[in-house]
Amino acid sequence: MQTVRDVTYQLFRELGLTTVFGNVGSTEETFLKNFPKDFRYVLAPQEASVIAIADGFAQATRRPVLVNLHTTATANGMGNLATAFQNKTPLIVTAGQQTREMLLMEPWLTDVEPTMLPRPWVKWAYEPARAEDIPAVFMRAVATALQPPSVPYFSRFLSATGRCPVRVRRWFGR
Repeated sequence: MQTVRDVTYQLFRELGLTTVFGNVGSTEETFLKNFPKDFRYVLAPQEASVIAIADGFAQATRRPVLVNLHTTATANGMGNLATAFQNKTPLIVTAGQQTREMLLMEPWLTDVEPTMLPRPWVKWAYEPARAEDIPAVFMRAVATALQPPSVPYFSRFLSATGRCPVRVRRWFGR
């Protein structure tokens, strides 16, 4: 059986989302481990520059763009997220989160209300409760980001969710 990570990367391929802009941190390691060779990762030193570069790329290509921010540092990119919103740029913004087992104790790098921070500068903000929901969340994110007006979308993903198994048939209607 494939993992959430496998299915998600295949979905990205099918949607033409093979360039990811980001700045890597510990909560994103599981998603970026063994990064596919047919994908391109554009590394930037800080969240504000990540969003600014992705905003320009999305405007130039006229397509949605994947942005991966490092956990609670999402706040550093809020000014440029607001700019992307005003530019009507279809960014798919994600950020890492601690593992579910650790959230109750609110360890370092935990965002207690992760979907609140990016509002009102996103059309939809969501944190999936189950790992198996991640491919469907990305499907909705892309559809939502492309519907007029095109504006950013945000989701927070738990660390280690990419290793969970998922039934491929459920997401692709097979």
